[in-house]
Amino acid sequence: MQRYILKEKIKILIFGNPILKKDRIAPTIAQDLRKEFPQLLFKEFDAVEDLQKEGKSLYIIDAIDGINDVTVITDVNLLVINKIYSVHDFDLGYYLKLLKKMDMINHLVIFGIPIGMKKELALEKIKQKIKSTLPLESD
Repeated sequence: MQRYILKEKIKILIFGNPILKKDRIAPTIAQDLRKEFPQLLFKEFDAVEDLQKEGKSLYIIDAIDGINDVTVITDVNLLVINKIYSVHDFDLGYYLKLLKKMDMINHLVIFGIPIGMKKELALEKIKQKIKSTLPLESD
C-alpha cells in the first residue's frame, strides 16, 4: 500500500448517520480512510450548528442525493436546498450557504457520495478523489 504525505495538516469532517441506510456511507468508510491516509484527521461530525468552530476552510465527506458518481463540490452555490418546514429540515447545504454569506468560510471541498453506492466502490472513488484534490505527496 502506498502512503501519502501531507504538505499541510487537513481535517476532513465525516457527515452521516450510521443508523440510517441512505446516510451511513461516509461513517462506514471512515475507518478505511484513516488507514489509507494516516496524516489526515477524519472527524465524525453531526451538529451542523457547530460547523463554524471548524475554521474557514472546510473539507467534508457526505452522502448526496441527486448525483450518480462520487463528486467533488467546491462551490456552495451548487448545493440545492429544499424548502425548510421545521428545524429538523435545517440541513448541511443550507448551513454552508449561510456560513458563506456571513463570510465564515472561504474554502470548501465536499466529497459527495451518491446515496446507495456500494461501500467498496465508494471507498475506492473517494480515495482517488482525495489523492487528486488534496495537497498530498507520495513517499
